[in-house]
Amino acid sequence: MTTTSPLGRIVRGTGPGLLLAHGGTGSVDGNYGPILDGLAERYKVVGPDYPGSGRTPRAEGPLDLDQLADDVVATAVEEGLETFAIAGYSLGGPVALRAATRHPDRVTALVLTATFAHPSARMRLLVEDWLRHLRSGDTEATARWAVLTAAGTPYVDRMTHEQLAEAVAGTGESVPPGVVEQVELVRSVDVREDLGRVRVPALVISTALDAMATPYHHRQVADGIAGAEFAEIQSGHLPFVEAPGEWLGLIRKFLDEKVGR
Repeated sequence: MTTTSPLGRIVRGTGPGLLLAHGGTGSVDGNYGPILDGLAERYKVVGPDYPGSGRTPRAEGPLDLDQLADDVVATAVEEGLETFAIAGYSLGGPVALRAATRHPDRVTALVLTATFAHPSARMRLLVEDWLRHLRSGDTEATARWAVLTAAGTPYVDRMTHEQLAEAVAGTGESVPPGVVEQVELVRSVDVREDLGRVRVPALVISTALDAMATPYHHRQVADGIAGAEFAEIQSGHLPFVEAPGEWLGLIRKFLDEKVGR
């Protein structure tokens, strides 16, 4: 297992350790930015960016889940955290689960949001369509598809024409260099066997309006982890824009109870 991490990272706050694992096509700032201040008030937060996102250069080849899990753990250790909880969002959920089973002496708790253990047939179809859009070179069409698929329908329905245009433009501008490698990892993930090996407190937060990683996937993760707690928020796949306050509250309440302050 790796002892050094190539991942760029953000480090904030003091207190019990909290390692952040972001989603595919995202970054620490993009996925956790709206709640980062609230997390750093209570915990020492370490947030690494995956290869091809944020502060980390693009990988030269396909991403490997074991290596990525080892690298995010090594990032936390390099920043002085001997033990830590992990908050995993979307693809960050499988990363967190694999980290917990490969490094059980370090991981103290898991918070898994909008996540999955293995893509269902429907989700694989969606991901393959996503890859087709990304490889097409049509940035605007890809961004429109992403907004319609990722954001919850009620959230999009409330937008004005101007707000929707801004959302599409912002989505197109935020695509990271390593997007294809990250989405390919989403397609190949299978951590179903890891679920039964988790031995730490876990909270699964279901984004109830999610059309990407659907509640079917969230329930599968929760049911597979002995003693896992389950909570819902009325959000699509983007809780950091649709329900950031509620999301932060659930994370802090659970971690305060399980690992202290």
